[in-house]
Amino acid sequence: MLRSQLWKLILCLGIALWAVITLVPVKDREFGQFVREEATAKQTEFNALIAKASARVQSGQAPSVFMALKQIGREEKIDLSQFFPQLRLEENLKNVEKRNNILLDELLRQSKGRLQLGLDLKGGVAFTLEVDESALGAEQAVRQEKLSKAIEIISNRVNGLGVAEPIIRPVGTNRIEVQLPGVSTKDNPEVVNSLRKPARLDFRLVHPFAAPPQEPPPGYETLALEMESRNGEVISEELFVKRIPEMGGEAVADAYPIMDEFGRFKIILKFTDDGSKQFAAVTRTIANENQRTGRLGRLAIVLDGKLYSAPTVREEISGGSAEISGSFSQREAIDLGNVLNNPLDVPLSIKEQYEVGPSMAEDAIVSGRNAFIAGTGLTIAFILFFYTVGGFVAAVGMGINVLIVLGVMANVGATLTMPGIAGIVLTLAMSVDSNILIFERMREELKLGKSLPTALEAGFDKAWSAILDGNLTTLITAVLMIVLGTGPVKGFGVTLTIGIFTTMFAAVVVSKLILEILVHGNLIKKMPMFSVLQNTNYDFLKYAKPAFISSWLVIAIGLGVIAYKGKEVYGIDFVGGDTVTMTFSKRVEVGTLRAAANAAGFQEVSPVYQKQLGADLEVLKVTTNFGQGTNLMQALQKAFPEANFVYAGTSAIGPSVGEEIQWNALWSAFWALLLILVYVAFRFEFGYGMGAVISTIHDVLMTIGLFVLFDRQFNASMVAAILLVMGYSINDTIVVFDRIREELKLNPTGTLRDIITRSLNLTLSRTVITGGTTLLTAIVLLLVTGGEVNDIAFTLLIGVVTGTFSSLFIACPIFYWWHKGDRKHVEAHHDIAPKYEWAGSSRASE
Repeated sequence: MLRSQLWKLILCLGIALWAVITLVPVKDREFGQFVREEATAKQTEFNALIAKASARVQSGQAPSVFMALKQIGREEKIDLSQFFPQLRLEENLKNVEKRNNILLDELLRQSKGRLQLGLDLKGGVAFTLEVDESALGAEQAVRQEKLSKAIEIISNRVNGLGVAEPIIRPVGTNRIEVQLPGVSTKDNPEVVNSLRKPARLDFRLVHPFAAPPQEPPPGYETLALEMESRNGEVISEELFVKRIPEMGGEAVADAYPIMDEFGRFKIILKFTDDGSKQFAAVTRTIANENQRTGRLGRLAIVLDGKLYSAPTVREEISGGSAEISGSFSQREAIDLGNVLNNPLDVPLSIKEQYEVGPSMAEDAIVSGRNAFIAGTGLTIAFILFFYTVGGFVAAVGMGINVLIVLGVMANVGATLTMPGIAGIVLTLAMSVDSNILIFERMREELKLGKSLPTALEAGFDKAWSAILDGNLTTLITAVLMIVLGTGPVKGFGVTLTIGIFTTMFAAVVVSKLILEILVHGNLIKKMPMFSVLQNTNYDFLKYAKPAFISSWLVIAIGLGVIAYKGKEVYGIDFVGGDTVTMTFSKRVEVGTLRAAANAAGFQEVSPVYQKQLGADLEVLKVTTNFGQGTNLMQALQKAFPEANFVYAGTSAIGPSVGEEIQWNALWSAFWALLLILVYVAFRFEFGYGMGAVISTIHDVLMTIGLFVLFDRQFNASMVAAILLVMGYSINDTIVVFDRIREELKLNPTGTLRDIITRSLNLTLSRTVITGGTTLLTAIVLLLVTGGEVNDIAFTLLIGVVTGTFSSLFIACPIFYWWHKGDRKHVEAHHDIAPKYEWAGSSRASE
C-alpha cells in the first residue's frame, strides 16, 4: 500500500520542505553584523569601515548602518563591491555610487526575514498621493509614462531620507502609494510634505572649463549625468553645474520625442511666450561665450536636483521652439520628454494617510499572536472532540495548510498584516469544513455496514463535489476583494485566496494520504466519532413561511434604522475623515472629550476607547473631519494635560477616496451575486441559483441590519466581511444543494418535499459542527483584536448565524417554491431524471 502512495508522500513532503526553505530566515538579522559576516575579502579593512559607520549612527549622523555605509561610500568614493566578490552585481556599471546602492540594497534584502510584517505590525507611515489629472494628460500610454517618472522622483526623495525598504508603487492611473517602515511623523513632521511638494525643473549653465576631480568653482555644484552606451553599459559623467538656474520649467509649454528622417530620436520643445524670450536670451549668452572661447557651451536640464541631460548649444535659439538631438534610444527620448513636461510641477494631494506607532505595532503583534493561538487551538479542540483520530489527521492537515500559506506569501513577496492573520485563522476554521464533509460521509458509509477502507474511499468521493463547489464560490468573493479592495480588504483577500487552494490540497491530498496509510496499513481498525443530531427528521419546510417572513421583518427594521441614521452609519472609509490614536495615563469621559472638542471649534467628533483582550495597551481613538486630526489632538492635549495624551498613530481618508470605496463595495456585491448565480446555475440548475442568490442577499441585508443595530459604523473592512459572509453563506447552501441533487438521483420515487427534508436532516450535523467551529473562531477574533479585524469578526459572527439559518429556511424553500413543489419541474430543467435499463442475468445450472 505504501508503495502505491509513494508519489503522494513525496509530493506532500516536497511541498512542505519547499515552504520551510522559503520561510528561512524567519527573522530579520541585524544589518551591521550580517554584512560583516558576508564580507569575504579585505575583512580587516571592511571591519574598520563598519566601525566608522556604527560611530556615525551613534552620533546621530546617520539613521542606520545601512545609510551610513551609503554615505561613506559616496563621500570617500569607496567601491564596496570589492569586499563582496561573491556578489557579482552590475559589474559593467561604472558609476560607483549607483553600484554601491545596488549592492547595499541586495545585502539589506538578504538580511531580512522572508516573510515581512506589514506596517500595522512593525510601525510606520503609509499614504496615497494623487497626481493632478491635467499634468498627466489624456492618452493612456502617456499617463503611464508620466506616472512612472513621478514615482522615480518620489523614490529619489525617499532614498534621500534614509528609509530602509520603502514601498513606492502606482495605484490606478493617477495615484502613488508610499509606505515608509519605521518612520514617525512625530519625529519627522515634514516627511509627508517633503515628498508631495512640486518638483522643480531648471535649465542651468555648465561650466565651460572646470570639471571634476577639481574643486567646483564658486556658485557651482557637482552633478552626475548618467548615459547608456550602445553596448548597454551605463557611463557616468560628472559636471560642474551652476546652482542658480537661468530659467525654470514654467517656460516649457510642451515636450515630446519624434523620429527624424534617418530613424534617430530627438526631443521637440515648445515654449510659452515668456519662455521663448527667456530661452533665446540664455542661448544667445552661451553662443556669444562660444565665440569668445572657441568651445561649445552646454545647458543642463535638472529636475528635482537630478541632472538628466546637458546638450550643447551652438547658436541662439528663438522662434518659440527648440530640439534636442543626439544618439537617443527610444526609451531615453521618452524619459527626457517626461522630464521636460515635469509631471510633478504642482503639489501632490494626500488622499489617504495611515500611521502606526511602535507601541500600537507591538500591541497588534500580541493581538495577532493571541488570535492565532486561541482560534487555532479552539478549532483543533473542537474537531478532536467530534472526530478523535480523524480530528488528529485534520489537525495535521491544518498545520501543513498554515505552513504552505506562509510559504506562498513569502514566495510572492506578500506582507503579513493583522487582516492577513485573521484571514489565516478564518481559513483554518473554514478548512475544517472540508474534513467535516468527508468524515460525515464516512460516518454514513460505516452505518451502512461498509468496511473502514471502503468507507474512506466513498467518503472522499462523495464529498468531493461539495468541497469543489464550495471553495470555488468562496474563491469568487476572495478574488473580488483583491480586484476591487484596497488596504486591509486586499490583504485579507490575498490571504483568503491562497488559503482556499492550500485548504483543498491539505484536505484532499494530505489528509487523505495520512488516512490511507493509517487505514490500509492496518494501523487503525476503527474511527470513533461523536454523534450529534443523527437520525433527525425535522420538517424544516413546515416552518419556512413564518421563518421567511420573520427574518425579512428583521431586515426591514435594520434597513429602517440605516435610513433613519443616514450618514451616521458610515465610518471615515466611506465619507472621509481623520482618526487619531493616542495613548494616555488617565481616562477622560467621552462626553467631556466631545464637549471640549466642540468648544475648540471641532463639531463632528467621535471619541472611543479601545482595548483588546490579552493586550495591555488601551488607546483613545478620535475621529473628525478630513485634515483636522492633528489640530484636534493638539487641542485635546492642551485641554487635558493631566491625561498625558501621546500620539500613537493616525488614519486619514479623503472624501473622494471614501466615495470610491462606496462604489467598490456596491460593485463587489453586484459581481459576487452575479457570478455566484451563473456558477450555481451552470453547476446545478437555475432554481438552485435563485435559491442561492436570494439566500445570499438575505444574509447580506440581515448582517448589515444587525451590524447597524449594534451601533457600529460601515468601513472598508466591512466590505471584506460582507464578501466573506457571502462566501460562507453560499458554501453552506451548496453543501445542502449538492445533497438534494444526489438524493434526487438516488430516490426516484420520493417527492421533492421529502427529498429536501431528508437532505437537510442528513447535512444538519455537518452544518452545526462547521458553524460551531467558525463561530468560535469569530468570537475569539472579536475578543482579542481591534479595528478592522474586530469589525470583520463581528460581521462574520452575525453571518455564520444568518448563513446557517438561510440554508435551512431561505435557500431550500426558495428552490422548492421556484419549482412549485414538483420534482418533475426540476427534472425538466436539469438532467437528474432517473435512468432505467434492462439487464440480463443468468445462473449456471447445478
